[in-house]
Amino acid sequence: MIPEKYRKCIEACLACAVACNQCATSCLRESGVDEMAKCIQMDLECATICRLNAELMSLNSSYSTIICNICADACYNCAQECEKHAEMGMEHCQICAEACRLCADECEKMAA
Repeated sequence: MIPEKYRKCIEACLACAVACNQCATSCLRESGVDEMAKCIQMDLECATICRLNAELMSLNSSYSTIICNICADACYNCAQECEKHAEMGMEHCQICAEACRLCADECEKMAA
């Protein structure tokens, strides 16, 4: 059973990880994939941190606050990168940026 105090943050982290994975795979299909390298890297890193964060919260880990801060930072940075590409019409980057911002907000609440 997931500790209730972590439920919303875990859900946001898992949704963000999925959005980041989908964004990375979509970026790989773009014609200018070389220009997407930073976005892909940030997507993969963010997804990894989000999954780790969800795992630690599900364990009611004493490291959750620390990882929530790191996760929020990774999510904000990923959102900023994705928003650059979203402005050029890449919908997958817009979806990812929104998931990242929501996750970052939830992580900041948990860390506070």
